Order: sequence, then structure tokens, then C-alpha cells
Amino acid sequence: MEETYLLNVEGVKKKILHGGQGELPKLQDGSKFTFHFQTLKDDFERTVIDDSREAGMPMEIIVGKMFKLEIWETLLSSMRIGEVAEFWCDAIHTGMYALVSRGMRRIAEGRDPLEGQKHRCGMGNMFDYHSTGYDDLDELQRTPQPLIFIMELFRVEDPSAYKRDTWAMSKEEKLAAVPVLHSEGNRLVLRREFAQAAAKYQEAVICLRNLQAKEKPWEDGWLKLESLVTPLVLNYCQCQLELGEYYEVLEHTTELLQKHN
Repeated sequence: MEETYLLNVEGVKKKILHGGQGELPKLQDGSKFTFHFQTLKDDFERTVIDDSREAGMPMEIIVGKMFKLEIWETLLSSMRIGEVAEFWCDAIHTGMYALVSRGMRRIAEGRDPLEGQKHRCGMGNMFDYHSTGYDDLDELQRTPQPLIFIMELFRVEDPSAYKRDTWAMSKEEKLAAVPVLHSEGNRLVLRREFAQAAAKYQEAVICLRNLQAKEKPWEDGWLKLESLVTPLVLNYCQCQLELGEYYEVLEHTTELLQKHN
């Protein structure tokens, strides 16, 4: 459609590229959006910054979980299932995009999205990062600018309809998930399914690292969580040793020895 529809939000324009089906989904806290997206610069070339299809995985966000790029929840809330829409967003809405993209790229690379993050609020962290590790994102961080988001909404699920990812859990839910993941990993090791077991241990470690990011390093709360991390990392290394990933084992065990000599 050529006509541009203005959302009732300052600094946002919407253009429907392909109509969706049915009514607008009814949302509640905990509802999950699953969608593909492209992020483009608002320049003559419409330079592509990120493309979830190229990354090989759709994006998911949870309603009410204070996703750093709050405008995305607003944009998706205006879409029907199957709809493809283009949104132009002014710089007032895109200042956090560099940090959001950095986390998404790390996840796609199999890394912890919070690796190296200091214990401060999101805005404080933005000023702590001298570099995101990606040149194009560093540019966006230095000079916030309007961006274009092209989104295709696949589905919207109620909180009871899906298994919640660990990053979307509360502190209590993450703590409860860790022993479950640990036991699942142990069970998989006994079946010599080392890759699957490693994934369980890694998920448990990420849960704990996310909780540690909210604690002051080396104080009681942080140390208690660290004591839970250590056996999980050792189990993860055992799996990687069986899989022949020797350099990764050396990296993690050396780090543990430096912390706990």
C-alpha cells in the first residue's frame, strides 16, 4: 500500500506493505511476539543494518518486560498476524538500538548478550561502552538517528501457551530453573548426548550471570551465585572435552583457575 498511516505516537510513521489476517491480537503482560525484522538507515541507499532472516532466527519479545527498545512493542501492537509493515521512527525512539542490536548479534553468535556488562541501568551502560564491538553500531551510538524497521509478524502467544525463555523470567523463576537445567544436563551426559547437555549447562550459567549483573561483584549475593556457576562451567567443559573443543575448555578452565586459584 502506498498510503502512509500515522500511528498515534509522536515521531513514528507506518506503511502497510502486506495486509494481515483477522483482528488486532489481544495482548496482556507476558504475551510473546514472534516476528522477522529488517533495520535500515534512513539514507538514499536505505542501508541495511540488521536482518533477522540473515541471522537465521526470528525475533521474540515479551509484552511488559521492559524491552530496551520500547517502541518495538508499540509497533508490533499495531499489527495483525501475517502483516508486513514498514515503520519510520525518529531518533527520539532509536537511541538504544545500538545496544539492543549488540545483544541480538551476540545471541546469534552463540555468546552471552550480557557479557562484559556493568552493574548499572541501561542508559548508564550506554555511556560505559567505548565500543560495541561493531563499527556500524558504534556509529549509531555516537550519532543517534532516525531508523526504518520492516517487520513481519508471525504469531502472538498468550503467556500460558509457550515455554518461557530464561531471559524473560523473574529472579525467582531463574533461580528455580537452574537446578532443573543442571539435572537435565546430567541426564543427557549419562546418555552421552554431550552437545545437548552442554546447551543445558550453558543456559543455566546464563541465568546465573544475568542475576549476577544485578549484584555488586564479590559481595555476598554475587559470591553465592558464583558458587553455583562454577560446577556448571566445569560440567560444560567436560562436555566440550568429549566433543573435542579443547581450546574452549582451556579458555574456561583457565578463567576458573584465575578466579579460584
